[in-house]
Amino acid sequence: MRIRCKPWAKPELEACPFYITDPKAQKGNWNALFPKKQPLRLELGCGKGGFISQEAPANPDYNYIAIDIKNEMLVLAKRKLEEAYAQKDMPLDNVRICIDNIMYLTNCFSEADRIDRIYINFCNPWPKSKHKKRRLTHPRQLVQYRMLLDGEIWFKTDDDDLFEESLEYFKEAGFRIKQMTRNLHEEPQMRYFETEHEQMFDEMGKTIKFLIAEPDHSVSMDSLQDLLQYSERTH
Repeated sequence: MRIRCKPWAKPELEACPFYITDPKAQKGNWNALFPKKQPLRLELGCGKGGFISQEAPANPDYNYIAIDIKNEMLVLAKRKLEEAYAQKDMPLDNVRICIDNIMYLTNCFSEADRIDRIYINFCNPWPKSKHKKRRLTHPRQLVQYRMLLDGEIWFKTDDDDLFEESLEYFKEAGFRIKQMTRNLHEEPQMRYFETEHEQMFDEMGKTIKFLIAEPDHSVSMDSLQDLLQYSERTH
């Protein structure tokens, strides 16, 4: 779905105190942007902010970065965050939002920016074979995340093919699957904050797939670096 240009979106974001105008300039220094040094969590492709506006205020002992590629989407996330924190009468001090192309995440993050958890919620499935390298769960991407990650990746999708192929992607990129389900809504103990997409897909009768993956430390970083360099050459 094409997003209509909203000329007011960029100025509104630039006036926002928790919007980061130049994420590349923060490489290696993200923790310094928060008043408290706490474990750092990252949402890739936050969209309209339905997830981060629930997750972040519910967990004030963590710092959050929410990334999207469109001003028009991120400005809606900004508004949802402001509303959520106002409702709880909390200072909005543990979230930062920014625009970036997630395919090149290591342009903005270094191995000094240790990430406790990464959330990938209902990313574009890119079903055509020639586009699959754009998937946020492609091995090229997962290796970049693994270089930063101390904890886990939480991944949700409604797309069967993306989920099944991602199971192989995670293994190839040096992760092991810690938990998974092909029908999240039949596993109440595994459910957590829902996005707008999840609610919509649930109403449509689609099953939600979910997994938690963690680095497999038996896989050497040298082999993963080789994988990343090969993928970069062939991308």
